[in-house]
Amino acid sequence: MVNFGKKLMADQVEEWKGYYINYKLMKKMLRQYVEQTQHGGKDREQVLKEFSRILDDQIERIVLFLLQQQGRLASRIEELGEQRTALLEQYDIAQVSQLRDAYREVGFDLIKLLRFVDMNATGIRKILKKFDKRFGYKFTDYYVTTRANHPYSQLQQVFKQVGIVAVVGALSHNLENLQHHEGSFVSIYDHPTVTLKDPIIDQVNHAVQKLTHATNFMQFLGQHSLIVQEDEQSGSEDRIDDQNYHFMSLMLNLVNTFLYMVNTYIIVPTADDYAVSLGAAATVCGIIIGSMAVAQVFSSVYFSAWSNRSYFRPLVFSSIMLFLGNLLYALAYDLNSLLLLLIGRLLCGLGSARAVNRRYISDCVPLKMRLQASAGFVSASALGMACGPALAGFLQIKFKIYWLSFNQSTLPGWVMCIAWLIYLLWLWLTFKEPEHFSKSLVNEQPSESGHQGNANLEEGLAQPLLIGTEQRQDESSEDNDDSEVASENSHGPATSIASAYRLLTPSVKAQLLIYFMLKYAMEILLSESSVVTTYYFSWSTSAVAIFLAILGLTVLPVNAIVGSYITNLYEDRQILLASEVMVLIGIIMSFRFTPHYSIPQYVISALITFVFAEVLEGVNLSLLSRVMSSRLSRGTYNGGLLSTEAGTLARVVADATITAAGYLGTDLLLNITLLPPLVICIVSIAATLYTYNTLY
Repeated sequence: MVNFGKKLMADQVEEWKGYYINYKLMKKMLRQYVEQTQHGGKDREQVLKEFSRILDDQIERIVLFLLQQQGRLASRIEELGEQRTALLEQYDIAQVSQLRDAYREVGFDLIKLLRFVDMNATGIRKILKKFDKRFGYKFTDYYVTTRANHPYSQLQQVFKQVGIVAVVGALSHNLENLQHHEGSFVSIYDHPTVTLKDPIIDQVNHAVQKLTHATNFMQFLGQHSLIVQEDEQSGSEDRIDDQNYHFMSLMLNLVNTFLYMVNTYIIVPTADDYAVSLGAAATVCGIIIGSMAVAQVFSSVYFSAWSNRSYFRPLVFSSIMLFLGNLLYALAYDLNSLLLLLIGRLLCGLGSARAVNRRYISDCVPLKMRLQASAGFVSASALGMACGPALAGFLQIKFKIYWLSFNQSTLPGWVMCIAWLIYLLWLWLTFKEPEHFSKSLVNEQPSESGHQGNANLEEGLAQPLLIGTEQRQDESSEDNDDSEVASENSHGPATSIASAYRLLTPSVKAQLLIYFMLKYAMEILLSESSVVTTYYFSWSTSAVAIFLAILGLTVLPVNAIVGSYITNLYEDRQILLASEVMVLIGIIMSFRFTPHYSIPQYVISALITFVFAEVLEGVNLSLLSRVMSSRLSRGTYNGGLLSTEAGTLARVVADATITAAGYLGTDLLLNITLLPPLVICIVSIAATLYTYNTLY
């Protein structure tokens, strides 16, 4: 891997050499500051101020040159615009062709400028990371907070290229106007659905999106699934090609995701009745529902580690565990055993292969399809969440075959048994293990070097959830760049939950707290819905199922609105804070303040809580991927695992809260279970405000 300093020198535009960030000088200054602080020549505060001034000067030179080049491009487009106006009076196809070529020349120069900005933005980001690593404290937080939020920010000019986007718009507009259709001129403003099919504009738009991280619906879903779109320019280095990609294996991973979510929520409308039929209180439904999440806390770890070596075997194990778990869940009724029911749910949780499903998309799907696949992962989860309760609503029948009872309590178990059995057969016949696993097994040697090679391969494959190829290249090049002073351990992945926790900054801890909070609030709402609505409104199982299915179906349209529109209008941190406030409002509205608790109050408050928790989840994971250490992007104990564990732990605590509160009486259940998410939500808002300036 060529380090960034060499890459910067090789990719520079010759005539612009004096305007790039002097990365070599910045590295030299860093080494000098390290030596000076070690020998007591300068204190850290003095170093921070001096290095800030040096970096300010570098950025100012870049920005002034950038503005100068933008002005030149704008002048050229203005001159070409005068020629285009003259063509409106006397149309000449030869002149139109020449003018189009002239606009395209401007486009090529614009791409060159965009690459200039990209190289410098990367250099700034990497030198900030290098400073943090050398000195052991977050210079980046200080520098970005003080510079990016200042009204005269020059850093914003590098990372938020408003002027360049205006030039892109002018170029696209004029090229579109030159599209000739029987003597008429087509405007992009008159026909917003018509997109300009021009290679140069495609390249320009890609370069702009790479710089601005423009978010659309598909990207938003990708972030929601903790699978972030990788940079297309790195496609040549992507190890997955179309020949090795296996569509059916991807489908099997998505079906596993769908069935698991159905399995999770299919029992929610009837868990309270099942508990009562076994002689327990209705609120024991919290333990029944939550026992699956308890097991998932542990299964997430071993599935994450297992997916370093195989995808097929973990999926087979998952299917067997879920088949057995549902079988025990269904048999518990006739055997009159609450313990057997809980063991069944625990086995279902031990079969949670969501870590494998995510990793397969990240590691085994070609770059050009990865965004669609990650969106499919979120869609499969959302549909499963909606279909689970809806399916339970249809299973309102009762009959016996020999001594086996089939009713609304046991049928979810029997139906999922059959579903997992069919899935296991389909998996066994059609799944194809990726080539990099089979090759590693064939080439594995018992020698020491062989073990080392496998370890390297395992580490390379474990790049699961939070960063893309560009960031991996940045980290690798940074490691090579720093080899003379940095130890190997300073770059390696976390080797335990404890070491991963030590890598968490206040910003990351705040985002994990938010994730815990939103999962807690959603689990309280969903898991106690059957008990609450039966007690206050006398809803039937079918009514509860319909209500939960409607909540689940809001996921995709809400993500579509946020991903396509809201994130283009507001910063992620603004959406994050607003969503937290709305979740807080939803929780407050859910409390029973008067003896009469109405259906409109419950439904409206539930919709507000659930919808804005969904919005919060996508934005939260997007920010988490940016503020989390790149060392948490690989290995078994990665950032994705930490997020999953935080969410799963929230579900466990929430379900336990429901059962514990049930001992105080069903009339107090609602208000008591809402108090913890209310407090946690207030704390998470305070944490967001405390770390707000670092969420950039």
